[in-house]
Amino acid sequence: MTNAAQTTAPANDRELVLTRLIDAPREKLFKCWTQPELMKQWFAPLPWTLSHAEVDLRAGGSNKIVMRSPEGQEFPSLGVYLEVVPDEKIVFTDAYTEAWVPSEKPFFTGIITFEDEDGKTRYTAVARHWTVEDRKAHEEMGFHEGWGQCADQLAELAKKI
Repeated sequence: MTNAAQTTAPANDRELVLTRLIDAPREKLFKCWTQPELMKQWFAPLPWTLSHAEVDLRAGGSNKIVMRSPEGQEFPSLGVYLEVVPDEKIVFTDAYTEAWVPSEKPFFTGIITFEDEDGKTRYTAVARHWTVEDRKAHEEMGFHEGWGQCADQLAELAKKI
């Protein structure tokens, strides 16, 4: 299977983890995560879409992602990159909205890693939440299903670029 689902245990009770072995080089996956026009093609679980994506890809740089529901409602998400290692790692958080301005209610920090494995890429997405309640809420919102569907969409896009 080109996009084998893997189970990775969370480090603690505030984490959710999704891991896939994707049959694409990590450089392509990183590119899909960091170029707005590519992000719009995979970043939301269908039938949701991404109507807007802004990326200032550097530690301290901000991002703005707007997801659109099938009914046309838009849900903006603002954040800041904490760490960027090209083709290896992206760390971002919604604890800040831009230029280290604190957000009203931080929800999680995302840690995305891309590791070479047998000619494929071990893709790991960690959602590290501020509270157990936030982790439970994210899980109930469909973290595993939604992020899993997005990982499948990411893998398909990476084959085409």
